[in-house]
Parts: sequence; structure tokens; C-alpha cells
Amino acid sequence: MKVTDALNSRISTRAFLDTPVSKETITELLERASHSPSGGNLQPWKVIVVAGEEKEAASMAAKMALANNPKGEAEGELSIYPTDLKEPYRSRRYKVGEDMYALLGIPREDKAARFQWLVNNFDFFGAPVGLFFVMDECMGKGQFAHLGMFMQSIALVAAEMGLATCMQEAWGMARTSLHKHFELPETDVLYCGMALGFADNDAEVNQLKTDRASVEEFTSFKGI
Repeated sequence: MKVTDALNSRISTRAFLDTPVSKETITELLERASHSPSGGNLQPWKVIVVAGEEKEAASMAAKMALANNPKGEAEGELSIYPTDLKEPYRSRRYKVGEDMYALLGIPREDKAARFQWLVNNFDFFGAPVGLFFVMDECMGKGQFAHLGMFMQSIALVAAEMGLATCMQEAWGMARTSLHKHFELPETDVLYCGMALGFADNDAEVNQLKTDRASVEEFTSFKGI
């Protein structure tokens, strides 16, 4: 598969088959993605892979955290979205949400159904494997950019291998509880999660394809 094909075919998959993914396959995926760029070759990422009972335990820890605080635990500088999202970003976020709920047949006024769909995040949308991404707190914003490149490398290599992914910052809503659940060192920060498995291609939600701004909209050419 060409990189362009992987980019065009990759989506945030939100419905998975229960087909298992072997440890050998996951190891190969992570080894390939580990060649992702990082400034100074810091390779700041750490990965926790969960499946089976361990995946269920992590899901339960997050759900219990949200039951105690439906708005999520304090996120600090790692909040999922800026507090006051301005245009055009606000409209983009609004549209993808409305497009997704339209596919699911959930109207705006059905807040309970929308919240229940949000909870599916914490079951990895049915994926058999979950990944959590962790970094040392000494790392700065530059290293979070490197982590993002690593996560995209995982998503693109997964597409090449016939697998599907969904990057899930929603897990940040239970960051404190998950830190405790995994007994991470005090200096580690759990950033987000990712669902990994085989896509359920018959699921309506997996037909969602987000819009992209034109090159002219986000690019300024100088001297060319």
C-alpha cells in the first residue's frame, strides 16, 4: 500500500469486529512505527497494550471515574480541545459530530443516547486491543508533536497491515484514575488511548469520512 492510499483510507474507526489480533502482529506493528521521526532521537513515547481482562479492567477504571465525575477529571494543559474554540475550528468540530450522529440516527435532543455513544469510547468501540500512550512529564510540547507523529505512524502501518485504528483523546477524561490503575511512576503522564483491530465495514458509523480544507485555505506560498 502506498502512503497516500493509507492516508486516504484511514478513518477514525468506531466499530470493530471481535476478531483477535496476535501479540506478534502488534509487536511487528509497533516495531515498524518506531521508525517514526523524533527530534534528537529522544523517542519519548511509551506504550501500554491491553487486551482481554486487562482491557476490561482499564475500561472499568475509566467508567468508574466518569461515573464519579461525568465532566471528566482535571486535564490541565492536556485538555482535548481549547476552552474557547474559534472559527473555523468550532464549525469543523461541530460538523463532524453532527455528521456522525446523523449516520447513527441519534437526534440532537436525545442527550442520553449521545452520552451513551460517548461511553463507547471506553470500550474501545469493541476493538479487541487498546493502546495507551505515556510520556515522562519532563517532556515538552515538542515531544508531544513527536508522539503525535508516532501515533500516526501506527495508524498508517496498521492500514497497510489490514488493521483499523481510532485515536482516542477521550481517555484523557480519566487520566488520573488510569495513572493509578496502571501504577505508573509519578513522573509519567498518560496522554490518550487508541483502539486497534479489524473494522466492521458494515457498521454505518464507519462510513463517516470527514471533510478536509483545500490547500489554498491553509497554505501561503512565499517566493514560489
